[in-house]
Amino acid sequence: MAHVITFKTARFDISKETPNPINPIAGESVLKWLREEIEKTGYRATEPDTEDWGWYMDVEADGGSYLVGASGDADTSTPVIDWTLQVHKTRSMKDKLLGRNRMAADDPLSALIERIVRADGRIAEVIVDRDAP
Repeated sequence: MAHVITFKTARFDISKETPNPINPIAGESVLKWLREEIEKTGYRATEPDTEDWGWYMDVEADGGSYLVGASGDADTSTPVIDWTLQVHKTRSMKDKLLGRNRMAADDPLSALIERIVRADGRIAEVIVDRDAP
């Protein structure tokens, strides 16, 4: 299961993003901002990279490894963009077979990302789904 955080904001200028060569989906600017914020708390994150569904970065700390994805719906006539963040906990095949190391409802990285997003006054309509497939 993944945790999915959606929100709306005009905070990020997607015209300054590196073009995604796979699909023209925004997300780099959100992850660069988020990377700076989470690294202040001791997590380590890679530079954002492209994927066919948007952008992602790998995050590690506290013995956990995660994939954090971002995509923005930029097909609007306003500067406000609908954003989606996905937080996936990396699990080994053995973890999956034995039902271990699952992403908990109170996962620390997901909770941190939610706090960061909610703390920014330029971000609105934050919704968190802790049971996303």
